[in-house]
Amino acid sequence: MEEYQAMVQSREWLVGWGTLSLINAGLAQGKNRSGLFWWIISLIFGPLATLIIVLLGKVPEK
Repeated sequence: MEEYQAMVQSREWLVGWGTLSLINAGLAQGKNRSGLFWWIISLIFGPLATLIIVLLGKVPEK
């Protein structure tokens, strides 16, 4: 039973981490930054990437 609970918790964690990475990609695009780049960075660094995106300013449009 414990093994099943651990598997479910790890799946929930992965879904949450993946969802956060998609949200970060959207935040980055809203600041005229590369969504793909920030999606990959968010998969690696998670909430730390969110903090960095929020603190970064918007890139001026060309």
